[in-house]
Amino acid sequence: MPVTVKFSEQFYKVFGHEQVDELVNWCNQVDAAYRSEFRELFDTNFARLEAKLEQRIAEVRAELRQEMAALRTDLAQLESRLTWRMFLFWIATVGIVLLQKT
Repeated sequence: MPVTVKFSEQFYKVFGHEQVDELVNWCNQVDAAYRSEFRELFDTNFARLEAKLEQRIAEVRAELRQEMAALRTDLAQLESRLTWRMFLFWIATVGIVLLQKT
């Protein structure tokens, strides 16, 4: 999208159409060069940001997997303790029932 430069008619009269057109073309070339440099810089920085983001996501996933593994271990231990306690409660209940019947 080139720059659209508008000069007054007096400007054209003083400098002539050929020189003003040359100036407009030069402005368009400078604009195109800056846009190209900006695009390259933007693409480079975006690629760097994307790489950092991917790295951070991988780190978070690894941390989450570790936490989930620890949670599974804790839940397994809790289940084991609860099962043992329920078994002891059941034995005690059966013992009390048997003692009361005799």
